[in-house]
Amino acid sequence: MSIRKLGPAVFTLLLFLFPGPASSQPGSPAGPIPPEVLEVRRQGLLEVLSGAPAILSSAGPRGDYAQDSDYRENNDFFYLTGLEAPRAWLVFNGSEEADAILYLPPRSPPSERWTGPQLGPGDEARTRTGMTQIRSTEDLEGDLLRWVSSRGDPDAPLSDTLLASFGDGRFEADLEAFLPAGSLDRRGLTPIMAGLRLVKDEEELRRLRRAVDITAEAHRELWRVAEPGCTEYQLEGALEYVFRAQGAERVGFPSIVGSGPNSVILHYDKNRRRVEAGDLVVVDIGAEYGYYTADLTRTFPVDGHFSPRQKALYDLVLGAREMGLEVIRPGATMREVNQAVRGFLETRSGDLCGESSCAPFLIHGVSHWLGMDVHDVGTGGSTFTPGMVLTLEPGLYLPDEELGIRIEDDILVTETGHEVLSADLPRSTEEIEAIMGEEPRWVRSSTSGFRR
Repeated sequence: MSIRKLGPAVFTLLLFLFPGPASSQPGSPAGPIPPEVLEVRRQGLLEVLSGAPAILSSAGPRGDYAQDSDYRENNDFFYLTGLEAPRAWLVFNGSEEADAILYLPPRSPPSERWTGPQLGPGDEARTRTGMTQIRSTEDLEGDLLRWVSSRGDPDAPLSDTLLASFGDGRFEADLEAFLPAGSLDRRGLTPIMAGLRLVKDEEELRRLRRAVDITAEAHRELWRVAEPGCTEYQLEGALEYVFRAQGAERVGFPSIVGSGPNSVILHYDKNRRRVEAGDLVVVDIGAEYGYYTADLTRTFPVDGHFSPRQKALYDLVLGAREMGLEVIRPGATMREVNQAVRGFLETRSGDLCGESSCAPFLIHGVSHWLGMDVHDVGTGGSTFTPGMVLTLEPGLYLPDEELGIRIEDDILVTETGHEVLSADLPRSTEEIEAIMGEEPRWVRSSTSGFRR
């Protein structure tokens, strides 16, 4: 079937069905991504594509409301453009930077009276992105028609498969209907983008470091305000207040505040229980700063002191962490880190978990990639190279005792080994107990359950 027989209505519907603004990140605490950084990223993609065509869409509006203050851009689109731009498209059709074209919705003065000034095609968009080819989405259909026709018989499939990444699934079927059968490859661009994003550049590391610092301070504040009788949701509110107060625009994932029986549930996020004396509280949280998230876990005793058994198990997990950390260096793998942690538990548990070791009570892997997502792109079998960022998170979970412990740090692989990005967040029982005796610095509440 010729794509011309489809007529213009199909793609026009795609472009205008979901009206919405385009913007960079005005006012974001993280600031804009320098255009020269974006140019390097796009050039890296062009080199891998080697002239193959590719198209990316931005994320779509989340609902029917014009007010969407928590719109979050598609990671791949943001990585390459630095923009938050609903209904935008990025097309690569060649091997040079000039062959990359950004399509932005045209400005709409009547709409902007409701939502504020927006970024449209023009010089400002060129300045913010460093791109020379910026066009209106009104031109996209005609441009694609000319592009397909220039590759040969319009009744035949594309000579090159169109690699695609969609930030909004609603757009996929429309684009596939617009193009010849078999020409759209949704999967081909995903591993390419994953390979580019796995090694972080300096701008990414700047954002990650700040996300880690914010998250670490939220942990410390929880230790200061927690006491028996508070609720998990009060602790969640306190930590997320610290996030916002320090410039995090959102959480990187739902905050986990699990006390007592909930401390053994890995992804518990209901946060409804009242915390009781003697409980350990597992807090697994991450502030997102400029689209990059931290992921730090600490475990603390709500009444300010670890019991002898809690301390013994905690110190065992801490020792396993140290063993795993020694493995993280260029050339190693997550599998080797996991083996080191489990090997420590198997040989150093003593009788803490009965006649067998405590290793069976570690029920998850101890590492994953970190970046724009809390479980970021990349395969677990990738060999560590400088610039990769991963977590290290050994733990033990004893349901019969309603006792869970997890210690998680964020690690940067360096040329000579590693850097613990969260090194300043204490992890020994003595340090945690000391901070729990401090006065709150951020949260001051007369609500029952917090210190007055």
